[in-house]
Amino acid sequence: MKRLVLMLLLAGSIQGVYAQNTEKKEKFSPNTPLFEELTDVKKKTDKFNLFLNMQGSFDAHFRNGFQEGDFNMHQLRIEAKGNINNWLSYRYRQRLNRSNDANGMIDNLPTSIDWAGINIKLNDQFSLFAGKQCTAYGGFEFDLNPIDVYEYCDMIENMSNFMTGLNVGYNITSDQQLNLQILNSRNNSFEKTYGITEDSEGKLPDLKSGKMPLVYTLNWNGNFNNVFKTRWSASLLNEASSKNLYYYAIGNELNLGKWNAFVDFMYSQEAIDRTGIITNIIGRPNGHNTFNTDYLSVVAKCNYRFLPKWNAFVKGMYETASVRKAGENIEKGNYRTSWGYLAGIEFYPMETNLHFFVTYVGRSYNFTSRARVLGQENYSTNRISVGFIWQMPIF
Repeated sequence: MKRLVLMLLLAGSIQGVYAQNTEKKEKFSPNTPLFEELTDVKKKTDKFNLFLNMQGSFDAHFRNGFQEGDFNMHQLRIEAKGNINNWLSYRYRQRLNRSNDANGMIDNLPTSIDWAGINIKLNDQFSLFAGKQCTAYGGFEFDLNPIDVYEYCDMIENMSNFMTGLNVGYNITSDQQLNLQILNSRNNSFEKTYGITEDSEGKLPDLKSGKMPLVYTLNWNGNFNNVFKTRWSASLLNEASSKNLYYYAIGNELNLGKWNAFVDFMYSQEAIDRTGIITNIIGRPNGHNTFNTDYLSVVAKCNYRFLPKWNAFVKGMYETASVRKAGENIEKGNYRTSWGYLAGIEFYPMETNLHFFVTYVGRSYNFTSRARVLGQENYSTNRISVGFIWQMPIF
């Protein structure tokens, strides 16, 4: 009888412990790294944090009717960052679905690496970030984590956004920051970046790379009572000898409780076509990208958090691609106007940014008579996507 009672007490104790552990495991904390959930060991340091950035969906594509449906992992990036002490931190982020070939890159890094550098806090006002980093261009959509963007405008889609160099940050106040950034102006070689090829007579164009192919950016990030925010910038890029690119971006955001909206204005003036849209329309008649191109983009988005876990949004994009100055038998004027229109609903089941979405993305491209004589035709595309987005905390 004593043995039976002892066995029953032991079985009850084991069952109680199991029930407690099971109950604890079922109470998954969305803000807790996966490492802590699996090991039940509390992470006590901020020196190493690891994330997996994901955006995946099933996409139905339409162009003159239904084309195809497929599953696609649009974004997959591993990210590590941490604070070593009160003045030194680091950040590393790499795209897992892009080539890791660094051959021919001027910074000896593949374009799959977005961030790879250290941040030094000099005092409460000044800081330095050295290494590969995101260019400090203005605009709110440009500043978002790429996993949170369903469709970029053409200008951002064709930009080189991650370069190697130095950023100097200055906190005017806790809500106002200036950044002065000096980076490489390109990743690839001069010839590949600007399409330097032989012309019809087998001659190479008389173009040479600048001795210091750098981009200089002044950026202002403002915050006014968390109601109105700014992301403004002005940039100068040395594209080639005696040929520069000037880029301006003005981003304004308004936050009114459940409502959030931003409008980004972007303008690029390029002595030699860096964006490449005009060159793709006209071609390279003299063995190089087109000279004297202009690009204008306006992007607006409105979010409405109609329930704590539900968000609806609409977004519009307007863009033009033009030749600013006639030359080389190329006519001055606008060549293409494009529109983008998006709408969707997002569901956030947890406190983290994990969310499921249903979105519609439409794009329309209208070519002027200048482009139509070169064989271009107007067209539209549509896409319906169902998927998820998550910056998963691993450690």
